[in-house]
Amino acid sequence: MADKLLPEQIAKRLRREILRGALRPGASIKERDNAAELGVSRTPMREAIRILSLEGLVELRPSRSPIVADPTWKEVVDNLEVLKALELLSGELAVAHATEAEIDAAAAVQARMEELAPTTDEIDLFEIDMEFHSAIVRASGNPALAETHGTYLAKLWRARFLGSRIGRSQQRVFDEHNGIIQGLRDRDKRKVKVTISAHLDALRRQIRRHFDTNTRVGELQPGAPANAPEPAPNVK
Repeated sequence: MADKLLPEQIAKRLRREILRGALRPGASIKERDNAAELGVSRTPMREAIRILSLEGLVELRPSRSPIVADPTWKEVVDNLEVLKALELLSGELAVAHATEAEIDAAAAVQARMEELAPTTDEIDLFEIDMEFHSAIVRASGNPALAETHGTYLAKLWRARFLGSRIGRSQQRVFDEHNGIIQGLRDRDKRKVKVTISAHLDALRRQIRRHFDTNTRVGELQPGAPANAPEPAPNVK
């Protein structure tokens, strides 16, 4: 791998290894060894690790190798509460300010997610899912809000991915995404906020089920409890 490789590209590769469990929570990330494996100098590797630490995926330690982060349930809940507040505010602002082009862009992301779902790698599909949420926030017309949302989206990356693997109906996710889009088209603030709230509350339940099987946000173990049927959000 050429040394000109951007740190963001290295971070993406390490991020995917963390999501897949190749780098488990608590595992040491040795800067020299990883740089040698990728054929890059230690400078871009160091910057990539810094990016992941800002996202909350990696924990930096003075005079020691960084490790893959393993947040507690309390830490995850704190971040989820902030994320929910940000997405609810984004939805409200998007109802008022989103252009038809911005709504169409979010709808195109969702259409791509549905089209690729049967054949796409689960991490690739998860990244499209996160792209959808980012598109809704960008449609708020508030760059500062979008930047803050990006920070918390990154902090919850692994927890959301693991939660998404626990038995929730993929069609329910699609229906909720499409409900948000329709609410934006109708300029229906209540529908958008109720659907976003239901969507993120379901996410919290999924992550909670993961914690019922694993003490921390470690690798999903076989036999994790499946989700109970979820009630549809009441948007009337």
